[in-house]
Amino acid sequence: MAVSYLAPLFLESLRWYQHPTEEELRLLAGKQQRGKSKKDRKYNGHIENKPLTIPKDIDLHLETKSITEVDTLALHYFPEYQWLVDFTVAATIVYLVTEVYYSLMKPTQEMNISIVWCLLVLTFAIKVLFSLTTHYFKVEEGGERSVCVTFGFFFFVKAMAILIVTENYLEFGLETGFTNFSESAMQFLEKQGLESQGPVSKLTFKFFLAILCSLIGAFLTFPGLRLAQMHLDALNLATEKITQTLLHINFLAPLFMVLLWVKPITKDYIMNPPLGKESVPLMTETTFDTMRLWLIILLCALRLALMRNHLQAYLNLAQKCVDQMKKEAGRISTIDLQKMVARVFYYLCVIALQYVAPLVMLLHTTLLLKTLGNHSWGIYPESSSDSSVENHSFSGSVYSESPSPDDKMKVTVTQITTALGSLKTIFTPLLFRGLLSFLTWWIAACLFATSLFGLFYHQYLTVA
Repeated sequence: MAVSYLAPLFLESLRWYQHPTEEELRLLAGKQQRGKSKKDRKYNGHIENKPLTIPKDIDLHLETKSITEVDTLALHYFPEYQWLVDFTVAATIVYLVTEVYYSLMKPTQEMNISIVWCLLVLTFAIKVLFSLTTHYFKVEEGGERSVCVTFGFFFFVKAMAILIVTENYLEFGLETGFTNFSESAMQFLEKQGLESQGPVSKLTFKFFLAILCSLIGAFLTFPGLRLAQMHLDALNLATEKITQTLLHINFLAPLFMVLLWVKPITKDYIMNPPLGKESVPLMTETTFDTMRLWLIILLCALRLALMRNHLQAYLNLAQKCVDQMKKEAGRISTIDLQKMVARVFYYLCVIALQYVAPLVMLLHTTLLLKTLGNHSWGIYPESSSDSSVENHSFSGSVYSESPSPDDKMKVTVTQITTALGSLKTIFTPLLFRGLLSFLTWWIAACLFATSLFGLFYHQYLTVA
């Protein structure tokens, strides 16, 4: 396996707590004798050694150590974390280079390869979240399975309710996009000599979309709950006001994203500001769409910049658990104490994936929204930007020469691109703009809903 320098980069300079050895615990407990002096029991002629136990109120202070690249190799889910981070960085670089190329060259007969990379990133992120969710389902002792199922049904009902809300309140363009898709599909089928009422009904489309939304919500349940706990712990660690303010903005970032698609709060106010009789729009609709994309990307960058604060707050749970143990009466075995401390560091990459994967999904869904939705990065109006994707056609000219054996491959490629060009007339930017706007909004809504519930749970329902 090739050595990765990107994945450990986000974990370096963090400090993790080392679990104490049995000799250190024995010295602290005042037990210098060896393990054989413990009480033994005989069963069928065999000696069963009881594990060494120490008082819970022992004066224990854990030692810290900076995370090195060698330490990360032993972490659970580190290969998945390494692959997701490396591939996401590579795909983002490809997207940026492609955007620069398209802005300078303005090609019209080429497929935007960055779309494929963004789709692959989303696939890997969903696969990682699915793997983490199945891990929770395998745990039978806790209630993680019930939590996932409950939130899955909750988000299904919520998605069905959101999808019937009129676009006067939630401005996705989903209705317009689906209508355009149905009409384009019917025209395409009529040209092929087929009679059809449309590829799928609106009710069926929304039903399957609600199922997808419920799965996304179930996958984002525990990342949101974990983010709430890390947010509270990070606030306790932060000493500067600016850091605390950024942490609050980072926690409320999904809420800001959700409000960007609420027409009475954002778009209607900007398009028709209450400035007396003369209502002058503050910006054009195209500029507003661009500003919305930029705001989401900036909030994603803020969340990435505060990743170390949240992960360090998670690592401090080891000392927090020890401090909580000291307040309890009774005894605890040395093995259980060591597991309690070591488990925090062992699952660091799981927590990192729960932090990074939703961020990756949100970022690259936004990038797809820009590209497939035919938006622009410039905040100034451009007259020619609307035709760059919508009129994108793959119907290149067919070679007029007589097909020779050497040209068969070129003819085949031309036929494939022509077929893809026909699909472009069905899957229009209006459809992608509505669908990806809704999915971007939905990911942000799920993150805020789960993190808000986690904040309420950790602050008011857990026993301090």
